[in-house]
Amino acid sequence: MTTIAALYDIHGNLPALDAVLDDVRRQRVDLIVVGGDVVPGPMPRETIVRLLKLDIPVQFIRGNGDRVVHATMAGGEPTEVPAAFRGVIQWTAQQLDPAHERLLGDWPLTLRLRGRDLGDLLFCHATPRNDTDIFTRLTPDARLVPLFEGVRADFVVCGHTHMQFDRTVGSLRVVNAGSVGMPFGPPGAYWLLLGPDVELRHTPYDLDRAAERIRATSYPQAEDFASRNILNPPTEEAMLDAFSKAEVSG
Repeated sequence: MTTIAALYDIHGNLPALDAVLDDVRRQRVDLIVVGGDVVPGPMPRETIVRLLKLDIPVQFIRGNGDRVVHATMAGGEPTEVPAAFRGVIQWTAQQLDPAHERLLGDWPLTLRLRGRDLGDLLFCHATPRNDTDIFTRLTPDARLVPLFEGVRADFVVCGHTHMQFDRTVGSLRVVNAGSVGMPFGPPGAYWLLLGPDVELRHTPYDLDRAAERIRATSYPQAEDFASRNILNPPTEEAMLDAFSKAEVSG
């Protein structure tokens, strides 16, 4: 495999995804890896359809958002989600059909690939052990080494916390692809280009037009998504502080 685009945490933001896909095509990638949390979000069905109809090979892994939406479609209650966001999960589940339920259920938790220049690659949503662990570029190595012990790979790609970084954990290089649809930091869409080295990519798009499109949906938190996730995302500094209280302890 020569060049891989890693797209994580799209969260139903179709305008951001379309901008990234235009960028990806210009890079002539060989494969797209979608690293989880395609949903929930304001345009879930349209986002899944766009990814399934790509003219570039694509492989998926499942994120915690995809997992919770799938469980809700199967009749479960999204109790692990804070009460303020359960309506979002239920609304997302209602927008999808049985074919989407099967699709979400089939996505694996991790994916292994061989990169020509980067060696053995392991893609996961949060960490290799689960889809909810939180760590950032500031999390001390001592907390992270136990999470990555036994990982047989040269390189790990993750997401989940919506902030890009490139760091080492023990002997592993660990890179966070950032978030296409719900970034923390300057507005835009964030993703990762792999091969021959690593590029942390940022793709601008028409934020005002995207916000209009989101507000026109029936998404329960459309205004909040438009204003806080597209036009004025939380700063990286604020989220690093917030995540420091919830990050893994080893």
